[in-house]
Amino acid sequence: PLMMIEQNLPSMLAQRLRIHPYARRRDNLEYSTASGITEILNSPLMTSWRKLADSVDDPDSECTIAMVGKYCDQGDAYLSVVKALTHSAIATKQRLRIEWIVASDLAAGDDEEVSEQTSKEAWEKLSKCDGIVVPGGFGTRGFEGKIAAIKYARESGTPFLGICLGMQAAVIEYCRSVLGRSRANSSEFVGGLEPDVEDAVIFMPEGDRERMGGTMRLGARETILKEGSVAHRVYGTDKVMERHRHRYEVNPAIVPDLEAAGLCFVGRNTDESGERMEVIELDETVHPYFVAAQFHPEFTSRPEKPNPLFLGLLQASKTKAAAVTDKKRCGCVILSKNSGWKTNPYSTLEGFNYFQKALDIRECSSRALDHLHGN
Repeated sequence: PLMMIEQNLPSMLAQRLRIHPYARRRDNLEYSTASGITEILNSPLMTSWRKLADSVDDPDSECTIAMVGKYCDQGDAYLSVVKALTHSAIATKQRLRIEWIVASDLAAGDDEEVSEQTSKEAWEKLSKCDGIVVPGGFGTRGFEGKIAAIKYARESGTPFLGICLGMQAAVIEYCRSVLGRSRANSSEFVGGLEPDVEDAVIFMPEGDRERMGGTMRLGARETILKEGSVAHRVYGTDKVMERHRHRYEVNPAIVPDLEAAGLCFVGRNTDESGERMEVIELDETVHPYFVAAQFHPEFTSRPEKPNPLFLGLLQASKTKAAAVTDKKRCGCVILSKNSGWKTNPYSTLEGFNYFQKALDIRECSSRALDHLHGN
């Protein structure tokens, strides 16, 4: 659009169609309802578009998001998720780089076809990412790898967003790691689970096990968000409408145990079938951004209006990336009176806490080092 405006296309169109200000005949004036088309460059619409274009052309930084899925070889399998990430990257002025990680590569012991070297390389790639997305999917292949990635995100403080099956995997991981229920799983994949203890994910009560066609929970559904939650903050409202596509859901019977252990269920949908768990998260005092949703937030994301859950992920990832850059910049070398020169970014940052108010932590000036070592 900006290139077309620079080449005077709006005026050319207005003249060709004989609309304002080129409507010369009296009767044409009646139909010339458009106004200001030749001054469109300074309109609010184009001002917003120019801002968006500038974010794409001149980003502040770069962030790497890991996409942990099972369809990584299919270029368009996660296209909606990629677009949603791109929208939020533009809004936060970041250059987006997606690291595709095959989920099964993260669990070499559960897949005989995955070598130890392949698994090691996958984990190395995951550890270098600024954020992690576990999207939806079907089937058991790669499921344990998704759980492993979620556990890493939770324990390392890496920003995380789970979608549909990604939320279910996050609940199962929490049951295993925090509640100590090692056999916790989804009844979609494993049978013989202890009811309301190990069956963290169950078949929806109103579903039909015999007939697969047309039995999914589809379309836009209302979700009520808990005030004060991360999800409520990023959405900025109490209720949201998001699109669904699933047959299984989190077992409501285990929710009290999970909440008592620190996993917050902040989005719920109450309908004729009972209370459904829609959004989970960890408190911001525990984790910078750990959010997962049963619905598909990528379907409502647009370039000029990114979905809030993706926007929150990219904002948290930008903060993480900046923190890593600061550590590298400030933790080059420190002088120790007893042990000589050492490379230790954590010790450097810890020492700098004493005089952050006086100096920018990123400057690493000689005065800061002199203060640190009492010179």
